[in-house]
Amino acid sequence: MIDNLFSNTNILEKALSGTWIRNKIISKNISNVDTPNYKRKEVLFEDYLKQELSENNQKLVTTNEKHIKGLGMKSEFIPKIIEDKSTSYRFDGNNVNIDTESAELSKNVIMYDALVRQITDEYEKVKNAIIEGSK
Repeated sequence: MIDNLFSNTNILEKALSGTWIRNKIISKNISNVDTPNYKRKEVLFEDYLKQELSENNQKLVTTNEKHIKGLGMKSEFIPKIIEDKSTSYRFDGNNVNIDTESAELSKNVIMYDALVRQITDEYEKVKNAIIEGSK
């Protein structure tokens, strides 16, 4: 019962973690814009979360402790960090485009703020249910 109460927040927390890691990687890319032979990196986690959500919708219902456990969010969540070695914008081998990175950083900040708001709303719902239930 309690697990179902926080299932949305578990997914949102994993997305929040992914956007935080992405923010750190984008910041690292920006700080290395003038480093020769530096290759930009990016973080991929959305496909993982989509897969987890689709598996989460196919949970098994167990009525006995000997039944196969239902599917749920895996405890390990490691966003994939990839390095883009395919392009180079400059003669020094660096492929960081400051305009692209700044746009990605802005987009990521907006996503992070939206996720924080969603998590806050989820906990507000629980808080309201507790307050209204005690009346």
